[in-house]
Amino acid sequence: MGETRDNEYEDELLDYEEEDAQAPDSVATKANGEAAKKGYVGIHSSGFRDFLLKPELLRAIVDSGFEHPSEVQHECIPQAILGMDVICQAKSGMGKTAVFVLSTLQQTEPNPGQVTALVLCHTRELAYQICHEFERFSTYLPDIKVAVFYGGVNIKIHKDLLKNECPQIVVGTPGRILALARDKDLSLKNVRHFILDECDKMLESLDMRRDVQEIFKMTPHDKQVMMFSATLSKEIRPVCKKFMQDDFSEWWDMTSSCCPVCSLKAYACIQLAFFGKCWATSEFRDVEKGGSPMEIYVDDEAKLTLHGLVQHYIKLSELEKNRKLNDLLDALDFNQVVIFVKSVSRAAELNKLLVECNFPSICIHSGMSQEERLTRYKGFKEGNKRILVATDLVGRGIDIERVNIVINYDMPDSADTYLHRVGRAGRFGTKGLAITFVSSASDSDILNQVQARFEVDIKELPEQIDTSTYNIELLLESNRHRVVLILR
Repeated sequence: MGETRDNEYEDELLDYEEEDAQAPDSVATKANGEAAKKGYVGIHSSGFRDFLLKPELLRAIVDSGFEHPSEVQHECIPQAILGMDVICQAKSGMGKTAVFVLSTLQQTEPNPGQVTALVLCHTRELAYQICHEFERFSTYLPDIKVAVFYGGVNIKIHKDLLKNECPQIVVGTPGRILALARDKDLSLKNVRHFILDECDKMLESLDMRRDVQEIFKMTPHDKQVMMFSATLSKEIRPVCKKFMQDDFSEWWDMTSSCCPVCSLKAYACIQLAFFGKCWATSEFRDVEKGGSPMEIYVDDEAKLTLHGLVQHYIKLSELEKNRKLNDLLDALDFNQVVIFVKSVSRAAELNKLLVECNFPSICIHSGMSQEERLTRYKGFKEGNKRILVATDLVGRGIDIERVNIVINYDMPDSADTYLHRVGRAGRFGTKGLAITFVSSASDSDILNQVQARFEVDIKELPEQIDTSTYNIELLLESNRHRVVLILR
């Protein structure tokens, strides 16, 4: 980009304290002048402003340091903000959450006392994280209220909140949402947006699917439905589509994503975006919402793995794991690392061992109280600890941007679980490293399944590994102590 264009961008960056009503054309630099952190880096040259989002949302995007929409955001957001049903499968770390957060906030009006958007997910930690994302992007929409509901918290607290400060957007786990709805404390009659994150996890479990279906039936027929996951098997896709609307009179081929009247891209047709109608020809035509849902699938599963993620394995016996893990944590330069194990007891014992070895470790598992789990999750996300030992409780959806290494201390039980686990590193197009311990014939079978399914060649960990292949930051202190200074 030339010097003239750079100067134009500088002129367009506004002092928001003086000019609240406008949003910048460029989101390449934070409005407050601070260097923006790395955001989603897309392959397209378009910016978030091209989606005709509310100025308040664009302002929040600037504050978050996001530059360009990722591929999945580029494909989904223009259609989602028009109220279209969406089923989306895309690799971990590419901003699926931002798709439904931004599109929901774009369409939500501040109607006091009415829940108009409902987001369901399978774990409490993920629900908490999604709620935080809604709060972050609604910073400049003070009349939009968001609340999160999950088990492990006294239900009376949730009932009082719904009675006294009813939010427009509710995020929660199916069990608690269903309990509140059955007791008539949570009214779903005004829901216009129904969203499932990690939808395959919820719909594959018959018990959770039953809860989701009962909740779904309490919402109006006329609503937008959006479903997201990094893994959507061909068996679960028809189940997802059963939740979508199928009785609308007119729609167009969304593979071209064009307005059927003026042939502009759907998000570029201003009349279509704002009014659902286009006056580009003398003959007035309605463009109605509905029909088949927009489906974004990565059918070539080789594309599901993250480009910036280096993957290796180590063959060893069960008794050799602890020594090898200690050696790795001493040798590798990491910002934050997540170590996955297969059970609650192993998480607790391994974390205890690491702490005794003076590593800055913490663990999270389902055996803890909800308050303790969230406290530890927040502490790790804020960088208070640099090593997290966890079960698959945090294997899906959890986004901690500093994590650049994932270690599978215990082999996951499936290729899907492997994909979700290693997706905790190398997010947002950054670099990362995944190391898997292989200690049995069944472990080797799973590793072979991963390589065959995702067409990835996972090699044995070499004696020396170039830190530049997985680390974008230079750590200046021993991994046994907390980092004080990081060079970028």
